[in-house]
Amino acid sequence: MTKAELISKIAEDTGITKVAANTALESFLGAVEKTLKKGDKLTLTGFGTFSVAKRAARKGRNPFTGEAIKIKAKKVAKFKASKELSGKL
Repeated sequence: MTKAELISKIAEDTGITKVAANTALESFLGAVEKTLKKGDKLTLTGFGTFSVAKRAARKGRNPFTGEAIKIKAKKVAKFKASKELSGKL
């Protein structure tokens, strides 16, 4: 499902316009982004938890040349589905 399809589905299910559905979705995505930037978790009961994980620096290989390279440490977004959501799949 694409973002546009999700917006259409939200609009259809709630009886609001696509513009309003897009605004609501953008607000949700912005809230998730701000929460993760602060390093906090966002838990949606019955759905799952968004969190930030630290990925350590490591050595890798350039697939074209085989040359060893250093991969920097970084933070990545992580999502863990709840038991309820996992059970429905």
